[in-house]
Amino acid sequence: MLAQGPSPLTSWSFDPLPMVLLAAASYGYFVRARTLARRGTPVPRWRVWVFGTGVALVVLAIASPIHELGEEQFFFMHMIQHILIGDLAPLAMLAGLTGPLLRPVLALPVVMRLRVLVHPFVALPVWALDLGLWHLPFAYQAALHHSTVHSVQHLLFFTCGALMWAPVVEALPGPEWFGTGMKLGYMVVVRLFETVLGNVFIWSGTIFYPYYEHATSHWGISAHADQGIAGGVMMIEGSLVTLAALVWLFLRLASEGELRQQLIEQGLDARSVARAVRYGRAQELSDLR
Repeated sequence: MLAQGPSPLTSWSFDPLPMVLLAAASYGYFVRARTLARRGTPVPRWRVWVFGTGVALVVLAIASPIHELGEEQFFFMHMIQHILIGDLAPLAMLAGLTGPLLRPVLALPVVMRLRVLVHPFVALPVWALDLGLWHLPFAYQAALHHSTVHSVQHLLFFTCGALMWAPVVEALPGPEWFGTGMKLGYMVVVRLFETVLGNVFIWSGTIFYPYYEHATSHWGISAHADQGIAGGVMMIEGSLVTLAALVWLFLRLASEGELRQQLIEQGLDARSVARAVRYGRAQELSDLR
């Protein structure tokens, strides 16, 4: 068990290894973005800001008092930390990426072989399996008691969260059949899985993680209430993010349909139109006509 600090509410900790990895990723991103800007193909500013937001969310999760409170006192605070690491941060960082940004990385043979992991039929089961297994009592307790296991847990939450979001954000082209309509169905499946897991924590009469059973209640919150709040946090965050994603996808579906029809009426090939509209290159296709 990790040693308690003087006050979790004011405790900031900076674990060197994740900070170094985060700094290296950020440095690589901004160097590549600067190179592209010098070539006259700058990364949209909003993407740079969104990527930076993702980095900030990781720092908040692993260095702020959220970390100390989650590991020493409250399951629901640990849930907030895992949501930041495994859902919001990877979503933001992926949204900040583009194909040109990733080109040097994609040139590596090993990376090209691993691209199969972002296929929706691979990414979704891997994410669900990772999330489910780490919430089994023996695995979760092991992470709480052993810092190495805990680091692996966080790394896998982030990695599998990024895999889950990759087919939706699509910084790299996905399967031709996985268009906006299919992404809507994909997000519904994600939401259903999170709902089931969240409801288990809310309604179960069993305390799954004895680590959070204390002799006295912290802030007047019992271990059972803590577990219920954690389930509620998971469901509320999942609902809000999924709702936002669904609204975005519905609006995109409507606009894509209208744009596709306009371009097809101009005599352009339907398959080329579908691909151009999907990746925001409709104007380029129209100009080539």
